[in-house]
Amino acid sequence: QRDAKGQYLFDLLCHHLNLLEKDYFGIRFVDPDKQRHWLEFTKSVVKQMRAQPPFTMCFRVKFYPTDPAALKEEITRYLVFLQIKRDLYHGRLLCKTSDAALLAAYILQVAKRAAELTAVLLIARTGAGGLGTDFHIHVFHAIFFFFSYFFPSCSGQTPATSELNFLRKAQTLETYGVDPHPCKDVSGNAAFLAFTPFGFVVLQGNKRVHFIKWNEVTKMKFEGKTFYLYVSQKEEKKIVLTYFAPTPEACKHLWKCGIENQAFYKLEKSSQVRTVSSSNLFFKGSRFRYSGRVAKEVMESSAKIKREPPEIHRAGLVPSRSCPSITHGPRLSSVPRTRRRAVHISIMEG
Repeated sequence: QRDAKGQYLFDLLCHHLNLLEKDYFGIRFVDPDKQRHWLEFTKSVVKQMRAQPPFTMCFRVKFYPTDPAALKEEITRYLVFLQIKRDLYHGRLLCKTSDAALLAAYILQVAKRAAELTAVLLIARTGAGGLGTDFHIHVFHAIFFFFSYFFPSCSGQTPATSELNFLRKAQTLETYGVDPHPCKDVSGNAAFLAFTPFGFVVLQGNKRVHFIKWNEVTKMKFEGKTFYLYVSQKEEKKIVLTYFAPTPEACKHLWKCGIENQAFYKLEKSSQVRTVSSSNLFFKGSRFRYSGRVAKEVMESSAKIKREPPEIHRAGLVPSRSCPSITHGPRLSSVPRTRRRAVHISIMEG
């Protein structure tokens, strides 16, 4: 329906997946200018799309759980596992060679397919090398050595246990939950900005050069391509971090992501959420308000879930462009054809 809100599409998809702990997830799409956007649930889906149908979107983790192993339901842990596995595959989850090999061993134990060994080592290679780095044969040999050591110790674990161990290990890494935004610092050096469950991070190369806790972030704003982060640290030390995004749209997306992440992780309840302006003058610039629940409310709600766990048919190693097979959920095809528009939604692809 042309006037269907983003919330309707999101609820329909979560119903299809039989997902109750849904506040950690979102729907992302890319406009014709290659700019990423999160689908806003309070607005019409069609009006947010700058492209013509069919619309292509991605269901993925939007707010990474502070402790993914503590999620109430196995189906939620499985979907988070798929996302972090993809983060490792694409070099967003940086780690030491030994850590990459251990994570790869857990992945292979979940997949239960020896033929996927080569692809698993490719994942480990990416995690060890980082974004934009060259991979040398001696690194491959090192990973293979560590993998050969770790995989036998994982043998015999159920897929659910391997996923749980994978999540526990991934959560300890510095780049857990990183969804990088490419920028440049005031010196013109390339950097990636990201928001995690624990705060704001800046990555340069494969190193974390800044980490600001959420309670130290006092304000975020943007003007054109320029993003400002205001920080208040110990001894009343106040600093302003300045970065430059590729385009004004990219900067606005970065700012909105920061506002949502800070509200989700920092606030005690959603009633504390306030409308934020991108400018020092409230009547100027962009205005935005986070519309969901906060992390504490989500965890309290999850603790009250009481139902038979849904059956999970685990997918292959790298998520495909089709939904994982999860039973007990109505299919999207159950929506009457007269109410359907051309929408393609992939799982954990964006």
